[in-house]
Amino acid sequence: MIDCRDQNPSYLERKMFLRISTAFILAASLVLTGCASIVNGSNQVVSVETRNSAGPVIGANCKLENPKGVYYVTTPGTVSVNRAYDELNVKCEKAQEQPGLASVKSNTKAMAFGNILFGGVIGAAVDVGTGAAYDYPMLITVIMGQSINAPVNTGPSSPVSANPVVAPDKVAANP
Repeated sequence: MIDCRDQNPSYLERKMFLRISTAFILAASLVLTGCASIVNGSNQVVSVETRNSAGPVIGANCKLENPKGVYYVTTPGTVSVNRAYDELNVKCEKAQEQPGLASVKSNTKAMAFGNILFGGVIGAAVDVGTGAAYDYPMLITVIMGQSINAPVNTGPSSPVSANPVVAPDKVAANP
């Protein structure tokens, strides 16, 4: 027995249209979900504390800055910042104290490399572009009266431990 539907051109056209439509919808679903970040978004909460030679300094006003934005916090405190590849520059000021400066480097999260496998090149590019692939340390300590260049942290929970960088005008004063 011959199926008459296979001989009907309009039936074959509809059947082909449904197959192509279904394939297109499936492909679009896969591509669009691959762009979602799997590395915790582009924002991060960091804590900032200030210290001097006598101990903690409470109530310093700090400005944190990277290419993704400018953020303010009073110490000790926490603030949400946009992640970025670039350094996070921190300047803290308080009356009767010399300003403290810190420059904190971000590091690339290990999960960003896994995103290449799960999200493909598009997912990895989205995370790099939005900053989601990077992390700043969770705790930033600013020493009042000093300028600190913090090394890349070893993990997201590592506090910044940095060596002070002596400003050129202070070198002559130090024996």
